[in-house]
Amino acid sequence: MNKSKLWTKDFISISLSNFFVFFTFYILLVTLPSYALDDLHSSASQAGLMSTIFLLSAIISRPLAGQWLERAGNKKVLLTAMIVFTGASIFYLFPKTIGGFLLVRLLHGVGFGMATTAVGAIVADIIPSSRRGEGMGYFVLSTNMAMVLGPFIGLMAIQKWGPHIMFTLALIIAMGSLITSLSVKVKKAEEPKQIEVLSTFSFRSLIEPSAVPISTVGGFMAIAYSSLLSFVTIYAAQIHLASVSSIFFVVYAIVMLISRPFTGKCLDQFGPNYITYPCILLFAIGMFVLSHATGAATFLLAAGLIGIGWGTLFPTFQTIAIQNAEPRKRGLATATFLSIFDTGMAMGSFVVGMMAAKMDYSSLYSLFSFYIVAGAVLFYLFYTRNRKKNTSIKKEQQSRVQEI
Repeated sequence: MNKSKLWTKDFISISLSNFFVFFTFYILLVTLPSYALDDLHSSASQAGLMSTIFLLSAIISRPLAGQWLERAGNKKVLLTAMIVFTGASIFYLFPKTIGGFLLVRLLHGVGFGMATTAVGAIVADIIPSSRRGEGMGYFVLSTNMAMVLGPFIGLMAIQKWGPHIMFTLALIIAMGSLITSLSVKVKKAEEPKQIEVLSTFSFRSLIEPSAVPISTVGGFMAIAYSSLLSFVTIYAAQIHLASVSSIFFVVYAIVMLISRPFTGKCLDQFGPNYITYPCILLFAIGMFVLSHATGAATFLLAAGLIGIGWGTLFPTFQTIAIQNAEPRKRGLATATFLSIFDTGMAMGSFVVGMMAAKMDYSSLYSLFSFYIVAGAVLFYLFYTRNRKKNTSIKKEQQSRVQEI
């Protein structure tokens, strides 16, 4: 039997669009706080609001975007989102006050939330169902590559050429997301029907219930992952490894890229249980090794273990969230997953910051290695056990039908 084709023009285009969105996001994420402090002479708390307001507007806009996907269709929401995202990128060139920049961040966060929700829903329709685990793994890799390149390019641009060039570069990259999204085709069969959802609006209509359990697991794990994004560079400097801290996420991405074909195919062939529990263990071991790193070798070994562990868990959780939803609810399932995940990231940055003020980073990462293991218990309770119940119920129903 011929294998369903994965690497189509539409899959490549939507993955590139996602890459450009996150590339822009990471360029600004690492440069705006220092720009606010150095050029706008803001306080540290005002500089921190740059990220907080962006994430809050993204979290709020995602459920709305998920419902709009049902109403207006994937392609319309995608193009609208990319126009808002790219348009907001233009405004970074003009404000001269912290208040003006916070307004731009608010608008940009709305575009980001809409764009990532629409892209996630469309790629779920483009990927063949028989290769969804493998396809989602490659798709999420576009986010990870942006995470590696964005901070590097952003810091280099603002340090060598100044903030105006950096903002111009971010705008050009954002335009790439709009251009690549124009070529994505959504089949007519995938367009949602104009059903009664148009006349109903409630909190329940903003979330997809089937995606909540696995999204909760993802948000729980995101708290641990946020400690890496926020503090691994500072930790590296404290243990006298600042010279190799810049390649931590490079090693993370390379190992993830090498492992992706195997982990994705394993998910499709054997199911989530066979891939999730080993990857939770690898993630925990990687965090434990990081907490005891004394040289470049152990520091980068931790990056590799985390790259396989967390780098596989995130697309696995997102795949489960999408597969559990009805086809027309995939956009809402994507929005639910990303909203809860980002909430975990936002909570993690705040909680980890408070913890870091009271303990050293080595103890912090050691503690998180045990926290991650607790995530395996949560996965069992929220996914594995429920799946076993559903399977047993189906078997009972089939046996009754056969008896009749």
